[in-house]
Amino acid sequence: MFAHNGSLKQHKSIQVGGKLIRCEICDRMFSRNRSIKDHMRTHTGEKPFKCEICDESFTQNGSLKQHLRIHTGEKPFKCEVCGKRFAHNGTLKKHLRIHTGEKTFKCEVCSERFTQNGSLKRHLRIHTGEKPFKCEVCGERFAQNGVLKQHLRIHTGEKPFKCEVCGERFTQNGSLKQHLRIHTGEKPFKCEVCGERFAQNGSLKKHLTIHTGEKTFKCEVCSERFTQNGSLKQHLRIHTGEKPFKCEVCDESFRQKGYLKLHMRIHTGEKPFKCEVCDESFTQNGHLKRHMRIHTGEKPFKCDMCHESFTQNGNLKRHMRIHAEERLLKCKVCHESFTQNGSLQQHMINHSGGKPYKFEVCD
Repeated sequence: MFAHNGSLKQHKSIQVGGKLIRCEICDRMFSRNRSIKDHMRTHTGEKPFKCEICDESFTQNGSLKQHLRIHTGEKPFKCEVCGKRFAHNGTLKKHLRIHTGEKTFKCEVCSERFTQNGSLKRHLRIHTGEKPFKCEVCGERFAQNGVLKQHLRIHTGEKPFKCEVCGERFTQNGSLKQHLRIHTGEKPFKCEVCGERFAQNGSLKKHLTIHTGEKTFKCEVCSERFTQNGSLKQHLRIHTGEKPFKCEVCDESFRQKGYLKLHMRIHTGEKPFKCEVCDESFTQNGHLKRHMRIHTGEKPFKCDMCHESFTQNGNLKRHMRIHAEERLLKCKVCHESFTQNGSLQQHMINHSGGKPYKFEVCD
């Protein structure tokens, strides 16, 4: 069966011994003079069919017609399964593989299969190490053009993806999706060991090292070990003093990007973490968690000696000085020691004759 009468006629001419025409350059055979004329443009580079809207040119009129659908928005090819429409029949055919599950393109190295040949070609670069897409700014190379485009936003500062809740912008759509989980509370990644859930897969992977105890990354300066390479890099800034993240408002610099984000809330006044009980808002999630203990009565920090419990770890540490009889703060006059700075300041009033505030002019 043939979709067009012309195709049937062409087929018949071959069947009855019609004369075939050979391309002198590549030896490809054609049954019609017009077909070989169209074909020859692939060798000559001639593009006589020009788009009147954007001036792009094409070797064939059919290619121009397909191109024009970009401008008109016409999508004549409809998926009968989900109703989605496409500008090209070929694109519809690729789309249909989503519904059929057909994966005709197989990787000969690892046997992974793909619905499209282009996806297979991109995948093969994992095995070959080929990185054909180069950043003209810094020279870094990439296996995929899309990854290069994302990378270029580092240099341009472009952040096209905006959070509709808080207005924060991102260079990648994936980063925006992850960010939105802060607002929705969605935590799709679950630890199979302890059941704790996480908003990001990377956070889950970090968490799993708590259970495995694996610390493969070692600091060559102080020998401290880390579960992640990123944690080691951040740690090394303690030794180097490097603070690459700079506040554009007050010029203060930070070792970690996260610290800069927290700092920026001082200038913006943003408090994205809100208590659902009393509506008080906080700049950091950790502050909200500590605040929630006021409502829940939770005291997770317990003294091992007297079993008294505290809402904050800092309160437990101060309490432990009582048991250890630590005397960290010493009076410079009489050498009496105190566990807390407030107690020392009150003591110093005794030495000042009950007048702790000194006026430098008339003293």
